[in-house]
Amino acid sequence: MHEIEPYYNWRHLYTAEDDEHSPFFGSVHSEFEFSNTVYNYYIHPQWDDFGSRTLYMKVLFVEYEQNFCIIELIGEWNDAVENDIMELKRSVIDVMIEKGIYKFILITENVLNFHSGDEEYYEEWYEDIAEQGGWVVAVNMPESTQYDFRDMRLTRYISLAENDKWRTYNPQHFYQMIDNYMLRISE
Repeated sequence: MHEIEPYYNWRHLYTAEDDEHSPFFGSVHSEFEFSNTVYNYYIHPQWDDFGSRTLYMKVLFVEYEQNFCIIELIGEWNDAVENDIMELKRSVIDVMIEKGIYKFILITENVLNFHSGDEEYYEEWYEDIAEQGGWVVAVNMPESTQYDFRDMRLTRYISLAENDKWRTYNPQHFYQMIDNYMLRISE
């Protein structure tokens, strides 16, 4: 896992560390010191810690004028023991919603497991953004993880989508594709 880096080809367009509205503003990352782990496996130092012991993230892009962000996740999404959705909601999502973000793209191809807990924070997140026409989409979630996610009926709050070529697009184009997808499935 230590070799899996957050996607970096948009760093010339946006870095959360330099965004004064970001919950990660001013963060400093080492390129050589591996300190964060998912269980006994070290992860690359570029991933951001938001308070979970099993799930880490990187805000890849934010566009405040278009009210969207793209976040990449790695690890195990564990609501049963760690209450990761609460940590994510309180530490990151609430801050972004305050800054006008209400469309969230979650790149979840490196979320290896999902353990469900209470759906209260998913519902709260959905209610916080629904009035503005907001949504949350998890892209490329592994099939086994999707199964557990669907089994808990969380797709009422977070839609699932596939796009294996997302890295080939610029962030605005990728957002537009997801936004069009959400318009199609809501009709």
